[in-house]
Amino acid sequence: MAIYLDDTQRKAIASLATSWTWRTQWPTWLLIVAIYSAWFGVATHARVLGLPLTAALLALVSAWYMSLQHELLHGHPTCSARVNALFGFAPLAVWFPYRVYRESHLQHHDDAHLTQPGRDPESYFVDARVWHRAGWAMRALLIWRNTFVGRLVVGPAFAIAATGVDALRKVKLGDWRDVPAWLAHFIALAALTAWLHYVCSIPAWVFIVGVGYGSMSLGSIRSFREHRAANDIEHRTVLNEAALFWRLLFLNNNFHLVHHDLPHVPWFALKTVYQASREQYIERSGGFLVAGYGEWLTLHAFAPAENPVHDGSRRFEPVSTEAELT
Repeated sequence: MAIYLDDTQRKAIASLATSWTWRTQWPTWLLIVAIYSAWFGVATHARVLGLPLTAALLALVSAWYMSLQHELLHGHPTCSARVNALFGFAPLAVWFPYRVYRESHLQHHDDAHLTQPGRDPESYFVDARVWHRAGWAMRALLIWRNTFVGRLVVGPAFAIAATGVDALRKVKLGDWRDVPAWLAHFIALAALTAWLHYVCSIPAWVFIVGVGYGSMSLGSIRSFREHRAANDIEHRTVLNEAALFWRLLFLNNNFHLVHHDLPHVPWFALKTVYQASREQYIERSGGFLVAGYGEWLTLHAFAPAENPVHDGSRRFEPVSTEAELT
């Protein structure tokens, strides 16, 4: 559901939607060509580039590909979910089937439940019961995950484990709907891994760990404190005025409140929509504005951005020690 600031914005976006760029979606088509060309171009030149540089470049392009998958599931560049899925099916980022990611992310867009563990599949909070059952090691990991460095190091592991546990739980409960998607993903992943090994001389472990985990780690930069726990729903989502490199890598999803309010707006129009109503969006977010990812790194490299325990009844403040959580 689209949430407009006012009728003026509604009319302005309706006018934008009639433009040739919006109607043809040519920036997204160009993006698809660029990402696939870059990924396979790097892979086929692995012997020339060497494994370290190849893995680094593939991780970067795979992170870009994940941003493209996010754009695809929101209905771009075509109105057909099946056609869009064709461009997001390839396991270039290794870990998750596109369909599983799509369903999970659309559930995340239930803004009334943003950040609530058990309801928001992308929440980085846990409820009090989980916290009290956790041992000291898990508590330390949960706190570290809410630091910038920790999010990059252990954030992907938490996401992989949570997705795997959820898949097994569904099968145990007799829900087999995701099984075909997982099987298709694993078959495609095995084929791509074999091709990389035999044709490009890229070992499986480099692809799975270096590229797969590395791309998720890069993606974790975008998701770091993308949402905060707050009583007002509109105050939960950040506005991050990131630099050009990050805006391109994350396809302007750093203007995250705008995206949550207007998920139908394509990536190439998000900055325009934000800048046209910047002050209104800052006010709407409750001042949840950051000057870029460097600011998060400076403030929270090793200091938790928020308490990992979400009790659903109060605003949350940053914490710096485990003692404050117990």
